[in-house]
Amino acid sequence: MKKLVFMFMLVLGGALVNAQAYTGKGDQKIQLGLSAWGYGTGVTGTYDYGLNKLISVGGGLNAYFNGYKDDDKDNRVFIFGRLNFHLREALDLPEKLDIYPGVDVGVLGKDFGIGAHIGARYFFTEKIGVFAEVGNNGSLGVSLNL
Repeated sequence: MKKLVFMFMLVLGGALVNAQAYTGKGDQKIQLGLSAWGYGTGVTGTYDYGLNKLISVGGGLNAYFNGYKDDDKDNRVFIFGRLNFHLREALDLPEKLDIYPGVDVGVLGKDFGIGAHIGARYFFTEKIGVFAEVGNNGSLGVSLNL
């Protein structure tokens, strides 16, 4: 039994050592979470693709349980493109942690939507981590490496 526990800890430790929050060109992330402020309370999903060590682009969709202006049903979905600037190397952060300011631009019902955020990702394993973003379009949830 001790050998089994030791092997499990060794494998888990190896997975944690290989975790990287952002690797640059070709890096792909999917994030799923809850939005708790900004345009309303709801759920969010985003995709990011790394262009280089500093910049990623992507898109996302937020669905709100309540509208941000007047509770019109047309204000309950925000579809957007996003641009992030990754500061892991510039700030000499650990490989598991990435801090990124960014912008979201898209449509919110019949309206134009724009938001700015600063976010952070922390990966526990090579594939699974957590994220938090604060700003006009803040959220909290799970981040997945593809």
